[in-house]
Amino acid sequence: MRLYSALVGLSLIWGLSFVFIKWLVDPIGVWGTVFLRCLAGGLILLPFLWAKRKSIVRPIPWKALLFVGIFNAGVPWGFIAWSETEIHSSTAAVMNALTPICTGLVGFLFFSIVLKRRQWGGIVLGFFGILVLMEFNIVELFNESFIGIGTMILATISYGVASQFTKRHLQETGVILITTCSLFIAAFVGLIGMLFTGSVSRISWDLFSEPLVWLSIIGLGCFGSGIAHLLFYYMVKSGSAEFATSVTYLIPVTAMIWGYVLLEEPITNYLVLGLLIIFIGVYLATRKPRKGKIASSV
Repeated sequence: MRLYSALVGLSLIWGLSFVFIKWLVDPIGVWGTVFLRCLAGGLILLPFLWAKRKSIVRPIPWKALLFVGIFNAGVPWGFIAWSETEIHSSTAAVMNALTPICTGLVGFLFFSIVLKRRQWGGIVLGFFGILVLMEFNIVELFNESFIGIGTMILATISYGVASQFTKRHLQETGVILITTCSLFIAAFVGLIGMLFTGSVSRISWDLFSEPLVWLSIIGLGCFGSGIAHLLFYYMVKSGSAEFATSVTYLIPVTAMIWGYVLLEEPITNYLVLGLLIIFIGVYLATRKPRKGKIASSV
């Protein structure tokens, strides 16, 4: 019962994160959103890292952690915030469900991972789901409307690169160390982005007088970027990796509900159909073959 409660709770937190991004990106900008959410998340995890300090692997793989911090948090969260300046939070959440598919594709292209026919079918189906979301208006990806759908695709590709890199180079590194370092590195990425875009001035004391801003920073940073990761790895440890990653199927659903209730975003037929197609694609791309079934038949 605790595992299922954790699963539902995590899907609600991560689904609500897309609403928090929508609330933050307008007053503080794309990179300000990245900076504040990562800083808050990193600070909330510091006591947990301190408690685990004796079990930290030595020497600390700083170069690998730097790479993961940039491509698993800094860059993709910037792309997601950028996307939500143009598309609904619920659409961004549905697009985010492509992450397992892009992870498999990145593994094939850059990490010498062999994909079976079933997995290729899932990848093709997942990208067909994107076309449905776009109402088959593929021209939008090649003009000024690239910001939105296009940047969400880049975010999921970045997640895929970071996931494959983590699996290969950080297998022996503790989860708390990876997550905490990633958040602080991503906060630095956000700060650099703010300096280059001239959005530092957006963060002022007057900004923090807005209750919605505080709520979004706490919800997105402390819960969505910090505590949620602990909840996820609790499910991995107490249940299984497969059980924990099943949250992928729930997040877009809860995000659609949150978006409808809090932002009055429409739930269109194309959105629901695209979501279902992407789900089927994710299932095919990540499903493990049954025991005793030969690989060539998959």
